[in-house]
Amino acid sequence: MNDLFIKFLENLASIDNTPLFAASIFPYSIFLFYLYKIKSVNKLVKTGYTLTVLFVFITIVVSIYTLYYYDKTLVEVDFFHGLAESFLTISDFVILLGFLKILNNLEVNNS
Repeated sequence: MNDLFIKFLENLASIDNTPLFAASIFPYSIFLFYLYKIKSVNKLVKTGYTLTVLFVFITIVVSIYTLYYYDKTLVEVDFFHGLAESFLTISDFVILLGFLKILNNLEVNNS
């Protein structure tokens, strides 16, 4: 069983995930489209999820930069990898603030 699982993981690691990464923008765009139609979701949550698209864009740009100038992948250049990931942290923080605002409004309405 253990050898089968390790073999599965090795096969999984050999698959190029670039097309899947590129294709994921379509379902995420549909998600954002319907998210913006929901009136009960505040602007902070919507902005946070939209900032995730900015994170993807920044990651792509920085990845190209590191490949071109350093001849390394983004993961191998810590400073730029941290810079790109900081945009994901910012978007997650904005989403959290939006949901906290929704929760605070629910508590006030119930009291």
